[in-house]
Amino acid sequence: MTMNNILFICLGNICRSPLAEGFLRHYAELNHCTDFFNIDSAGTGNWHSGKSPDRRAIRAAAEHGVDISALRARQISSVDFDRFQHIIALDRENLTDLQHLKANISTDCRLSLFSDLIDKPGFIDVLDPWYGSYADFQAVSQQLDRACKVLIENHLTDD
Repeated sequence: MTMNNILFICLGNICRSPLAEGFLRHYAELNHCTDFFNIDSAGTGNWHSGKSPDRRAIRAAAEHGVDISALRARQISSVDFDRFQHIIALDRENLTDLQHLKANISTDCRLSLFSDLIDKPGFIDVLDPWYGSYADFQAVSQQLDRACKVLIENHLTDD
């Protein structure tokens, strides 16, 4: 297996991207392949830098046996385009922002939309639950939980 350097990106790095990071780490641990991954998350904005994930995200992840409480928000930087082989946006707006940032950097880093990596009919962008209710965080957690499980399974069958 090869090392997979993956960075998940959402807007503020306190809801979706830390959930994706937490779930992918969880499935890498369950499948005994953590040595083959470097998984992180960041946001395109800096409003929450240094803060813990949203309490609703922490709670929703915990319902799946995943602890994201120790994660801290940060903003993506130009260095990330060299550190990570694969930067994955959770929605189209953040992918567009990443494409603009990458345009000014010489890098081999691959940009992807999260929903494009999941070979499941009807899988859509991961919607931002920030202004929603706790049920919205639960829905996003369920979506990311299933999707990250598929990503790990695909990785294991490719190698």
